[in-house]
Order: sequence, then structure tokens, then C-alpha cells
Amino acid sequence: MKKNREPFRFVDQVHLKELTGIKARNFKELGDILRNAPDSIVHYHTHHFLEEHHYLTPEPANDFAVWANDVLGDEILGEKLASIDILEFPTISALRDRIINLMEQHVPSGLKMRRVPEGKEFYFVKWVSIVLPTSRLAHDLREFGEALGMLSLGSLYFHIIESRLRTGKASNDFSVWLDSLGEQELAEAVAKVDPYTYTLEGVRSQLIKLAAKRIK
Repeated sequence: MKKNREPFRFVDQVHLKELTGIKARNFKELGDILRNAPDSIVHYHTHHFLEEHHYLTPEPANDFAVWANDVLGDEILGEKLASIDILEFPTISALRDRIINLMEQHVPSGLKMRRVPEGKEFYFVKWVSIVLPTSRLAHDLREFGEALGMLSLGSLYFHIIESRLRTGKASNDFSVWLDSLGEQELAEAVAKVDPYTYTLEGVRSQLIKLAAKRIK
């Protein structure tokens, strides 16, 4: 069994929600706030379903799509926003630009200024990420496969999803390490596992199957 000089070091991650006190009463305010909001806000409203509702497949839509559909009653815009594949974007900034452009192209000027009823405003929340080191290491593929079965969902989210946003690359942490191990084919297969199609537990199962198949 091939061993890597640099073992894979698994970390854990916890996301805390922080209320910002900022709210939008119409689409113009939503766009203005979104344009200048920190990445932690955009990250929460587009990605939290992947971590919090990990038992649902397919994953629910992002918060902007839900608000457009349920509060404004604009099913077409809601569908367009929901169809955005958030994992296609290498950075939160790129995702933010896509959301804003789509909203501006679709929403008529009259709707942009129309206020929603009190209590139905869009309330902005941001994510505060806490990354925690663990003692878990993987020196080879067998240890890697065994570790996958014991990771927390927060750890899976960090290494599979957040790693792409952190580096701006298409590959996740697991794929990068597997490639350095000389497992290029497995690295490519792991990179293709779509966490937007599977639940996080489903992602775990797929990764374990891929590693086990290679070990055999």
C-alpha cells in the first residue's frame, strides 16, 4: 500500500449563525445589501441547506429563491434562482455576481420597489466558521477509507465543499491529496462526486465505495 510523505490531516468545522439585524423589504434593497454584504452572509444563504438539511435530497433551494417564490410570489424568478448550481462557482464573490445579475435581468422596476408585508422581510444571517484540528491522520488509502466512516458532517463539508471556495479550484482537499498519493484516477472520481445531488451522508457513502473499490 502506497504511503504519502505528507499524511492527510483531517479537521473539523462548526458553523455558528449570527443575526445581523439587516433586512430587505423589497428586491431593490435585497440587491443593494447583497452587493455589499460580506462573503459570510452570501455563504450562509446559499450553502447552509447543504449542511443543515443533510438528510434531504435533492437539496432545498437557496434562501433567495425561497423568498422570491414564497414571499413575492414570483415562481419564475424563484425557479431561476433555485436552478443556480452553487458548486459551479469557485468563489462566493462569483456566486454573488451571478445572483445579482439574474435578479436585475428578471425583475421589473415596479417589482423592485414593491414592499413586502411586515414580518415577511428578508433577514440576513451570516456564518461564523470555527475550524478545529483533529488527531485523525491518513498515511495511505486504507487509512483514508477508514477515516471517512468516522468523520463528522462538519468535517466532510469543510474538506469537500468549503475547500473549493477556500482555494478557488475545482478540486477538493481529498482529491488534491489523493493526486499527490499517485491515485490520479481516484482523485478525479472523488472530484466528480456532487454534494448538491447527494446528501452529505450520501457523499460519504460514495467516497467510501470509491476508496474500497480501489483498495480491492
